[in-house]
Amino acid sequence: MEKEIKQQIEKWKSEGKRIVFTNGCFDIIHAGHVDYLEKAKQLGDVLIVGLNSDNSVKRLKGEERPINKQEHRKRVLQALRSVDMVIIFDEDTPERLIKEIKPDVLVKGGDWSIDSIVGADFVQSYGGQVKTIDFVYDTSTTKIISKIKSQG
Repeated sequence: MEKEIKQQIEKWKSEGKRIVFTNGCFDIIHAGHVDYLEKAKQLGDVLIVGLNSDNSVKRLKGEERPINKQEHRKRVLQALRSVDMVIIFDEDTPERLIKEIKPDVLVKGGDWSIDSIVGADFVQSYGGQVKTIDFVYDTSTTKIISKIKSQG
């Protein structure tokens, strides 16, 4: 993690801010992403998003992904009112980031069980919380791509 990012996180902690962390590919931002991130932000004062790098997305989702480059995905996320910081990571999981940040709250979507969330045990070990957020919108980047392909 870059020095400036570490310093900002330490500043927030010293101010007593409750830090929330989530992660994902966020390839084609849709209403489901926005709703999820707004709800995640409500769990604390600061929302940090770990963003899978292009290489990481390719390994996780296949050769045709990501649709949007990591810097473009980062820029869109940073424009959302609910997001305070975006950190790109190259690993398949955000475990290293979670251990460096030590968030107060670790959040994933409702399609994850708490015991399958990477970093959950670590966050709980120091008294942090692990939460899931139910999806309101029945959409995903994969569904959007499929719809575009079927119409093409």
